[in-house]
Amino acid sequence: MFLKIHRSPGTGDIVAVCDRELINTTISHGDIEFRVTEAFYGNCQTSEQEVREALSHANNANIIGERTVAIAIEMGLISRSGCIMIGTVPHAQMFRL
Repeated sequence: MFLKIHRSPGTGDIVAVCDRELINTTISHGDIEFRVTEAFYGNCQTSEQEVREALSHANNANIIGERTVAIAIEMGLISRSGCIMIGTVPHAQMFRL
């Protein structure tokens, strides 16, 4: 998995997480084209524990891929029905108010 925390003073940080095999790919489905880039999701692989830790503190998260979405579901942060499918790849955004 790849993880990057975008620091945004005053507005809250954004945690971006994706499955390893998705980095630097483009996923398409119909009119939707989604680029999974290092610029947004990071360029260093991370452990599941580090992903869990980052998500547990996140107020805003962008999550893509079967494994990363499954972790967020298991943690109770999102639901499967709250995900969109881009082709066969699940994608979710999480916001805590």
